[in-house]
Amino acid sequence: MNWLLVSLFSSLFLSARSVRIAPRVLILSMFSPEASVWYNIPEFNVLAQNISVPGLSPLFPEVHCTKNGSICQLTTGEGEINAASTVAALLHSSAFDLRTTYFLIAGIAGVNPKVATIGSVTFARYAVHVGLQFEIDAREIPANFPTGYFPQGTTAPGQYPIHLYGTEVFEMNENLRQLAFRLAKTAEPQLNDTTDCRAARAPYSAAPQFAAAGGSPSVVLCDTATSDTFWSGTLLAEAFENTTKLFTNQSAEYCTTQQEDSATLNALLRGALTKTVDFSRIIVMRSAANFDRSPPGESAVTILLGPAPRFVPSVLNLYIAGAKIVQAIVSGWKDFEGGVKATNYVGDIFGSLGGQPDFGPGSMFGGKAAKV
Repeated sequence: MNWLLVSLFSSLFLSARSVRIAPRVLILSMFSPEASVWYNIPEFNVLAQNISVPGLSPLFPEVHCTKNGSICQLTTGEGEINAASTVAALLHSSAFDLRTTYFLIAGIAGVNPKVATIGSVTFARYAVHVGLQFEIDAREIPANFPTGYFPQGTTAPGQYPIHLYGTEVFEMNENLRQLAFRLAKTAEPQLNDTTDCRAARAPYSAAPQFAAAGGSPSVVLCDTATSDTFWSGTLLAEAFENTTKLFTNQSAEYCTTQQEDSATLNALLRGALTKTVDFSRIIVMRSAANFDRSPPGESAVTILLGPAPRFVPSVLNLYIAGAKIVQAIVSGWKDFEGGVKATNYVGDIFGSLGGQPDFGPGSMFGGKAAKV
């Protein structure tokens, strides 16, 4: 009799574990402060379920979900390698069904003072992998080079790369981006700001080109650049600003800097090729924690290594703006379940998901999806 009970309970347990969680929204954080703003909040409780997944970061080995599984949160670990490895492990987990899941990438970033200010929340159409370049030490740059960075396969800055890795540019669903922007805009009056943040902005007001840096935190449409290198200073910032435009045929407006998005997006694109995820359901949201260059009269080292009073507001604003998006998708699932139809190209520089990229040399697969 005891063996029969054991067998029965084992069968029930296995049956329960075979029910896959199908989140409506999965929030992707990169490190603890970004993750913790989603815990113990009044809107939803993502700590109701904690699911261990083999292959996640040893520091963040669990996916956290609400009781009904409609909202989940995962921390990838910082940097490109951690982000790609974690997301790939998630996609191969049998615990989740992610085919209709919306992914909200929600992290802090550096910001271009020409476009936005610290505390602002940005939404990207393009994620550009600016780290894929040759580099010459600044002390050995040729006299006719404006920067020591230039694309691989070229002979000078400003030339389009002829050797492509496939991660140079990712384009998001513009209609979904605009929808997320409008939802986040409703939270704009509540965005967190501090006296220290206002003081940090003040030196930029002397330069007309940095007018955007002097304002209050806002919700902004602009694009993001990925590199594991944390750069600082006008010369490097302008070099990567130019790279962002170059790689996207002048389409992107560089405003945020971060270390993970291109890696995360490439892992998700691989999942889209096997129909594990829908690449048109990705939102790239980055809040501004620091400026990527110094104001007039200050050095690049000062702005990089000085105090960071803007860190806490930028993290809080991820939640303040992002919660509006999460709640709208979950509560309005009838409208979101079938997806938000994209009217622009969506995918990578290779055209792997089909269609013709509006940047780069065009589809590597004749406009059709790559076969896997």
